Amino acid sequence: MKKDIYEKMQILADSAKYDVSCSSSGSENNYKTGQLGATHNSGICHTFTADGRCVSLLKVLLTNFCIYDCAYCINRKSNDIKRAAFSPRQLADITINFYKRNYIEGLFLSSGIIENEDHTMLLILRTLKILRQEYFFNGYIHVKLIPGADERLIEQVVNLANRVSSNIELPSDKSLKLLAPNKSKEKVLQPLKYARDISLQKDIKPIGMSTQLIVGATPESDKDILKLSSVLYDKALLKRVYYSAYIPVNDDKNLPSLINKPPLLREHRLYQADWLLRFYDFKYDEIVNDEFPNLDEEVDPKTFWALQNLQYFPMEINKVSKEELLRIPGIGVRGVFKILKARKFKSLDFEDLKKLKISLKKAQYFITCKGKYHSKIAFYKDSIKQAIIQPPKKKIIQPSLFDMDYSAITGEI
Repeated sequence: MKKDIYEKMQILADSAKYDVSCSSSGSENNYKTGQLGATHNSGICHTFTADGRCVSLLKVLLTNFCIYDCAYCINRKSNDIKRAAFSPRQLADITINFYKRNYIEGLFLSSGIIENEDHTMLLILRTLKILRQEYFFNGYIHVKLIPGADERLIEQVVNLANRVSSNIELPSDKSLKLLAPNKSKEKVLQPLKYARDISLQKDIKPIGMSTQLIVGATPESDKDILKLSSVLYDKALLKRVYYSAYIPVNDDKNLPSLINKPPLLREHRLYQADWLLRFYDFKYDEIVNDEFPNLDEEVDPKTFWALQNLQYFPMEINKVSKEELLRIPGIGVRGVFKILKARKFKSLDFEDLKKLKISLKKAQYFITCKGKYHSKIAFYKDSIKQAIIQPPKKKIIQPSLFDMDYSAITGEI
């Protein structure tokens, strides 16, 4: 790779790392060049397919030049940073070369807004056409759509990509006006609406779509965030919402000054709640409401819901429905199917659940088996929560020297 191309890759891969819409971008290390284990991790990220496979992608910006001045973005036009831009040909060639060397299996392509929205979208489209139509590249391509771009350009990109996304970033128009004055919720969602409608019109499987929400940069509650996610799922605009704990990269009077670390635990709880929305048939207002607008950081959202609704528990594991089983803390979707299958043949007890590899760490407080309650903890909200947060420690018996069996050491029998 020529030096100028290598420098561009360093700049544009580093600029892309804050977008979490395709999962991990590698880990940081303090190794110096030449030391064992010192690797260059910029540009390669890892995402997971629906069947659980880990896929390596080239994650890069077409350019970090940008006419927008979003307060939270490292690439905002008012920042004095190194700028670079690939031509569509350069980026397509790099992708193919990396693919042939087995470095990557696909491409995640985003971009700053250069000149205007349509010009940027056209450059991305040219990159995809070179890959698909000249190199006949059939690998995975995820494209970040440009809000405000012409629908005809978006349609062509949708026809060439495997997945598309458009980052909402902030949960409300008020926050967008404060921190990203060039954007609005409607403007950001418009490309996703185009993509959905294009897929439906052609009577093909709808293309996968995702977005990103920054957590903690503005005062919205978890209820505000999950309500927005729920609406987007219900309207079939998204397959996945990614949540990104706010990390300060700029100094701006409108941004919060984080005294503590980024709200990573809050981000984690939002992902857990999002899982309940998508796979456990929960409604957002069951998880958060006016009384509890933010998720409990001490316990996961399903456990918190169960503690607030103890009138439904304990559930008899041999009698309740699939929908009720899904509400039991500690029992996942696969665990539910194991239980439903096994109880066709016999009435299950706690030992049977252990054999099925059902974790009882949390579930024991919310179930009965054959009418028996397994836990010795009193069936009260505070007692159960305390037991889950601080489970009783097992007593460790330290063997004395006189109890040890030395035959394994000496070879004696």
